[in-house]
Amino acid sequence: MSEPEEERGQHGDVEGRSGGTGRLLAEVRDAVSIRTFLLIIGVLLLQLGFILSYVGAFHDPSPHRLPVRVVGPQGAAERMADRLDDLPDRPLRAGAARSESAARTELTEGRTAAVFVLRPAEQRDRLLVATAGGSAKAGAIEEALRQVQASRQRGLAVEDVVPVQEGDSRGLTGFYLVVGWTVGGYLVASLLGVSRGARPANPGRAVIRLVSVLVYAIVSGVGGAAVVGPLLGALTGHLLELWWLGALLVLAAATVTMAFQVLFGVLGIGLTVLLFVVLGNPSAGGAYAPELLPGFWRAISAALPNGAGTEAVRNIVYFGAHGITVDVLVIAAYALGGAVVALIGAVVRGRRASETPVGGDAVRPS
Repeated sequence: MSEPEEERGQHGDVEGRSGGTGRLLAEVRDAVSIRTFLLIIGVLLLQLGFILSYVGAFHDPSPHRLPVRVVGPQGAAERMADRLDDLPDRPLRAGAARSESAARTELTEGRTAAVFVLRPAEQRDRLLVATAGGSAKAGAIEEALRQVQASRQRGLAVEDVVPVQEGDSRGLTGFYLVVGWTVGGYLVASLLGVSRGARPANPGRAVIRLVSVLVYAIVSGVGGAAVVGPLLGALTGHLLELWWLGALLVLAAATVTMAFQVLFGVLGIGLTVLLFVVLGNPSAGGAYAPELLPGFWRAISAALPNGAGTEAVRNIVYFGAHGITVDVLVIAAYALGGAVVALIGAVVRGRRASETPVGGDAVRPS
């Protein structure tokens, strides 16, 4: 082969390889659009956020200011409360109670986590706990007090005043019930958005979606309460209360999802997962009470529907429904706020659509 022919052959090979690379890149661009690529990045961030949030919350639980009431002879209870309050790393928040019966009432109403009863005339003092409020929390208090008792060379007798129901292993049923309700709420809203467009076309469509999720919330609320109650016997005796709490939780998750979809389209589903799954579940107080979690998760627990719902279920089932008002108001605020944002967004979208003719030139209605 002559030198010019060899050069042309080499040039053709280069062009062939270049053309093949170009075609491959074109195929990649056609198969994975910029929008899809950005969605994949979003999924990756959610995945890493999930790992960071769950491991960050659960990898090193430690008690922080767990409430304890101290009962004993006048003066002795105050001195012991001060001692417990000043333990290294401040695991307990102790205060003296005027009587054992008053302290027991606080414990059975969920207003304190334990009662420490001093018995100077005996060899052992008593610790009253409520494992229904969280077995890990009760265990952390017992461990701290056993160390104190060891330094005092005294024993400790532990009594579980508010145990979990027989079918509620480790008191986790309420947490899993709340997870199921919130998952159902954001999934039904997401499916409505995917099937008919993430953003409702007009206010009428938004109202129809809200009514649909309301009906779904009522049905799923009673369904969840029936499963954990009459069907499985895990949380018995509170079907009606759990029904309406569940309906409110499902509605909150659904309307918040709708609001995110109206504001951000399909990306709103990712924000919903971030709120309810990545942040909400590990901070809800399921495996570990909020007082045992690191500061960030402890701070957001009561402010999210997951944490408010888990606490409300426990208080309804085990503590006579005392102290659920704030939790219910938090959940209701999410439900109402999501519905309002979804409706306002639909109204704005409807007006913009009516002002823009098919040709694309905006025409202000007279």
